[in-house]
Amino acid sequence: MPTAIKRRAPVDDSHLSDISHPVIRQIYANRGVDSTTQLDKRVNALLHYQQLQGIDGAVQVFADAIANKQKIIIVGDFDADGATSTALSILSLRRMGAENIEYLVPNRFDFGYGLSPQIVDVAHQQGAQVIMTVDNGIACIEGVDRAKQHNMRVVVTDHHLAADQLPNADAIVNPNQPGCDFLSKHLAGVGVAFYVMLALRSHLKSKNWFEKTAIVEPNLAEYLDIVALGTVADVVPLDENNRILVHQGLQRIRSGRCRPGITALIDIAGRNASTMVASDLGFVLGPRLNAAGRLDDMSLGIECLLCDDPRDARKMALQLDNLNKERREIQESMQQEALSSLQSIEHSDLESRAGIVLYKQDYHQGVVGILAGKIKDKYNRPTIAFAHQTDSLLKGSARSIQGIHIRDLLEDINNQFPQVIDKFGGHAMAAGVTLKLEQLEAFQRAFAHVSQKWLEAHDLTDNVMTDGELQDVDFSIDFAQQLKNAGPWGQGFPEPIFDGEFRIHEQKLLSGKHLKLLLSSSDGQLIDGIAFNVDTQSLPSERAERVKLAYKLDINVFRGRTNLQLMIEALEPL
Repeated sequence: MPTAIKRRAPVDDSHLSDISHPVIRQIYANRGVDSTTQLDKRVNALLHYQQLQGIDGAVQVFADAIANKQKIIIVGDFDADGATSTALSILSLRRMGAENIEYLVPNRFDFGYGLSPQIVDVAHQQGAQVIMTVDNGIACIEGVDRAKQHNMRVVVTDHHLAADQLPNADAIVNPNQPGCDFLSKHLAGVGVAFYVMLALRSHLKSKNWFEKTAIVEPNLAEYLDIVALGTVADVVPLDENNRILVHQGLQRIRSGRCRPGITALIDIAGRNASTMVASDLGFVLGPRLNAAGRLDDMSLGIECLLCDDPRDARKMALQLDNLNKERREIQESMQQEALSSLQSIEHSDLESRAGIVLYKQDYHQGVVGILAGKIKDKYNRPTIAFAHQTDSLLKGSARSIQGIHIRDLLEDINNQFPQVIDKFGGHAMAAGVTLKLEQLEAFQRAFAHVSQKWLEAHDLTDNVMTDGELQDVDFSIDFAQQLKNAGPWGQGFPEPIFDGEFRIHEQKLLSGKHLKLLLSSSDGQLIDGIAFNVDTQSLPSERAERVKLAYKLDINVFRGRTNLQLMIEALEPL
């Protein structure tokens, strides 16, 4: 699919005059920063928990449960957000005096997603008196009803969009539920859970609970490393509030004050904790944590986060790393199959498609989301990949492109073709959908029909938007470090990308798909560059002398040497 390097239009940045570097000032203005107060990354700049609707009711349920030694069971999701939410809640509640607390994570292959009636029955068998959902629950009408039949109290903490009907829970804390005035609608599930724990601690303190019980009041900031990991791994937009959570968590990681499990994951991945950035949480730690839920049981990931013993944590991190390697092998096989099937389609036919639906009988249910993302990236089309949940039921993972809200698109399909989809839910860029195998062809037609209308006015060119051209003086490790410090960067607050023309001095292919370049800027400074998974039809080429690049500035540390490196996002031989 076509890729174009385009520059963002310059915007007025005079309101950010306190920022000395003109490039960083313009970068912030390009991302909608209206005031330097939006760049405050201190903990006390966080929005207050009292703005969250339902939080007082949730706090009362937990305070009563702790005081009366009732059994609390956390029901989480089987992804990184669910794992971090579960671990955070367990650790916090234990520190505040909960003595009878466990967790359940529905195995995706046996129970499916969320608080289902079946998982409630399991919690009942284990003696649950209170259920707390994390990163799920807002759509679990039947599950909450089953819990009420068992005389349980239920607190739903979630961040997914609410449907017309809400569950009959004792309390619901979700910034996206109707009537909630919380200004940040982009909290991840772990962010919501963190706010609930902050409110609970404040309530218990006001009741002199910690003095009466001789419990040391917990410093919940100790768990911000977990919050940061779950927030970035769930790819929620890094708005002003989420940037604070992520920045504070990264500060703990860089200073060596994080959970033993996170330290172990960093070590197993061969990374340096002191230089970790937000993208490392999403692309290095997140996949290893997610691998447990994709291929096996997310309990391994949760136990790694809960673990206090560094040696045990390392053993679990190694298991997670091995699962991630297995996941990559499965993903690569599925991806090659999908690409082969798509390449057999006439180019003009593929160009005319508004969206892509993938299904194969042996697709792995835990990996279809990654597959959908890879195919979406290659063809720049909303993509859904389906795998079998049962013999007759399919579970699909959808990934979308900028400007197309995939959850709302699925809702449009469901409204126009009400018999096709069993259930769906999700976000703007990712969603899940369940349907019967017999409805697959009907869904493919419906998806094509509705997607075409949604994409008619949408530019399907894969644009790489840049922040302009750098001056020669900015090709320095010092400026690259300033850019890193100006973050955290991520979804909705993208890391700066620059463009420019360079002379090629050396070029070679690594592993048959990665292009390593030695370039020079206009003043003759030599700079390394690397482009991953390149289209080898254009480069490397002996005839190419100059190249136009879209790139990120990176600091590369290898064998004790530190040098500037361009991480190439797009390239056009000149």
